[in-house]
This record gives sequence, structure tokens and C-alpha cells, in this order.
Amino acid sequence: QVPLVESGGGSVQAGGSLRLSCTVASYSSNFDCMGWFRMVPGKEREGLAAINMHGGWSYDGDSARGRFTISRDPGRKTVYLQLNSLKPEDTAVYYCVADPPWCRQGYVDGTVGKYWGQGTQVTVSS
Repeated sequence: QVPLVESGGGSVQAGGSLRLSCTVASYSSNFDCMGWFRMVPGKEREGLAAINMHGGWSYDGDSARGRFTISRDPGRKTVYLQLNSLKPEDTAVYYCVADPPWCRQGYVDGTVGKYWGQGTQVTVSS
């Protein structure tokens, strides 16, 4: 059973904002690193951002830099992704991922970890 539960997706107009949340299930152990990626049918998986859940160091992918912000609440075992200045090309299913290699390697790419959430749809209209 995937121990991640996401929420916060929806439909917005271009320029709008959304806040995605991902909580680690109570029965699961904590993860040192968590992050977000997105998928669009026919396109490669795109890593967005990662955060060290203990120290708070974060890493942004090219698409996230300047518009998306990752944050965490270790006490709630929750990671957030604030999406600002959304564009129609941001339309995708957004996934939370636990223990991706991104914190260890110091950058975000399309390689994800073992545990994904169920995904949450973000739709941006022009």
C-alpha cells in the first residue's frame, strides 16, 4: 500500500495558484527526502522539486524554479507544493514521491523513488 496521500489539485485560470499537499500515512516510517513530479500523457516524467524533511534544504527542477515552492511540516509528515503563476502548459497530474534520489544527488530529474502518491490533477485554462 502506497503510504502517501495527496490533495489540493483542481482547475484554475492562467495566472492562478494552487497548493498541493502530501501526507505520509501514520503507519509508515518517515522519509528523509520527499518531492513532487508531474506527468502528461505522451511526455516524459518531469521532476519538479525535492526537500530534505529534516533540514529543509530544497532542490528545484527547471520548470519549478521561480514559480513553484516546496515546503514541509515534519511534525505533520506533510510536504507541500505551492504553484503560482500557473500556465496552461502546467496542466498535468502531479505526484508526490517519497525518497527520490534528488536530495542525495543534489538535483531534480525524471528519476523517481519507490513510493508515489495517487496523483492529483491540475488543470490550467487560458
